[in-house]
Amino acid sequence: MRSIYNNFIRRVTGLKDVPLLFFRLILAYGFLEPAMMKLKGLQGTADWFGSMGYPAPFILALLAMLTEALGVILVALGLGTRIIAVPMMIVMLVAIFTVHIGNGFAAGDNGIEIPLYYFLMLFALMVYGSGRISIDHLLSRK
Repeated sequence: MRSIYNNFIRRVTGLKDVPLLFFRLILAYGFLEPAMMKLKGLQGTADWFGSMGYPAPFILALLAMLTEALGVILVALGLGTRIIAVPMMIVMLVAIFTVHIGNGFAAGDNGIEIPLYYFLMLFALMVYGSGRISIDHLLSRK
């Protein structure tokens, strides 16, 4: 029984970079639409931020748009993943505490579920890096 377990663990450990790739691709896809919405309607985003009482709403909308747009590209490629994960996590925390928290947990109710999952995936990428299937890994080898 022990040898079966050890063999299983050895094989599964060989897949450790695959979840990091999946996290990166899901996050890039998940951030793509919000980034595009902000790119197409930055003033509308700034107006919305202003209606929620954010200070300097245009600057914050611009920062959110740049973070999300850069994040889509960098996270998908696995380039600078640990660095871009930090501002992306901040965007998720702001979204959770200003938009979603009042709606509970469930994604179907526009609750914190999806931004929380994104935050946790970004946290994992910040801690573990982008994995061997990434430009970060290729650059670290040279």
